[in-house]
Amino acid sequence: MSDRQRVMITAGASGIGASIARAFVDAGARVSIIDVDGDAVSAAVEADGRLHGVAGDVSDEAVIDAWFDEVSSSWGGVDVLVNNAGIAGPTALVEDVSLADWQRTLAIGLDSHFLCSRRAAPLMKAQRSGSIICISSTAGLYGYGMRTPYAAAKWAVIGLVKSLAIEFGSDGVRANAICPGSVDGPRMRGVIERQAAATGSTAAEVEADYLSGQSISRFVQPSEIADMCLFLASPASAMLTGQAIAVDGNTETFHLS
Repeated sequence: MSDRQRVMITAGASGIGASIARAFVDAGARVSIIDVDGDAVSAAVEADGRLHGVAGDVSDEAVIDAWFDEVSSSWGGVDVLVNNAGIAGPTALVEDVSLADWQRTLAIGLDSHFLCSRRAAPLMKAQRSGSIICISSTAGLYGYGMRTPYAAAKWAVIGLVKSLAIEFGSDGVRANAICPGSVDGPRMRGVIERQAAATGSTAAEVEADYLSGQSISRFVQPSEIADMCLFLASPASAMLTGQAIAVDGNTETFHLS
């Protein structure tokens, strides 16, 4: 069997997930991605034949089981799981958030992390090694006005990771969360536009408000999240587990509403 790392990444066909996938592939890993956007999966695999990809809804237990069955059967195990899936959810005051929007935001941003971690756990315990990396957010550290479902999911992801670290420690398996700040890209631009519309501000004003609360006043690059994933999957982080690590330029204030 090859000693190349075996890596599974949710929501890996675009955005941060695609950047993470490229970083692992370039580092020599075997990488499988899953994404709800089938066209994006096909495009990613076509663009880089080193990738394995499947289309599917990560909040669907049967979809996750089928993905893990296929990958673990082919590779004989999994070394790294990156739970990257999440959606922005609604931008609204809590009294205006529908139960359906709340549930969907948590299904993608929390349930998928549970479903994948549950399947990875016995595989990693059996080989007595492995790294589970969950993408949370600075919203999981500070809260997020007008984004309550999103913040709730991201806080819960940190609780999941800290609990997994306790369960896994004696088996040589680690679990950590990365908490990105404002990551540059289309998704963040959409968040800014919706925030502006909901608060009667301009997009430029909302962006300036985000940046004014950081010590390093620029948006995070997706590659910087990927770099942290590589570190948390490497022997260099062997004693890091149960941590929520912010990659955000140091958030000094988080007060958007």
